[in-house]
Amino acid sequence: MNPASLGRAQGLNETCLGCVTGNPEVIHMPDLPDLNPVVHGRLRLALLSLLSGVERAEFTWLREKTEATDGNLGAQLLKLEEAGYVAVEKKFVLRKPQSLYRITETGRRALSEYVLTLKQLLGPAIAAQGGR
Repeated sequence: MNPASLGRAQGLNETCLGCVTGNPEVIHMPDLPDLNPVVHGRLRLALLSLLSGVERAEFTWLREKTEATDGNLGAQLLKLEEAGYVAVEKKFVLRKPQSLYRITETGRRALSEYVLTLKQLLGPAIAAQGGR
């Protein structure tokens, strides 16, 4: 088995430094972890972050904080709800509909895992910046 095939068989990616330095040295890097695609969306990440800091939140408060349109906010909250990351309680207050959202334990776990994965991905960059 050649070195490139061996590296791939061991779960390693190859990066050729020769493209930059003119030296055909190949280094092996471990496979990068995947970021959760449900959490990774900018608005969904913002929503989970906001909900993680409160017991529950009204749709209107989330809309104000994220500056999202009603349609986009509703669609992203539905994706989080379908994934089991948020729960919604719909009721009427003085004949007006009110939607209250809260992060679930599954959602809290997914957000924590996302943050840990992001730290793992950014670790070398953070270390290169002196931990800033």
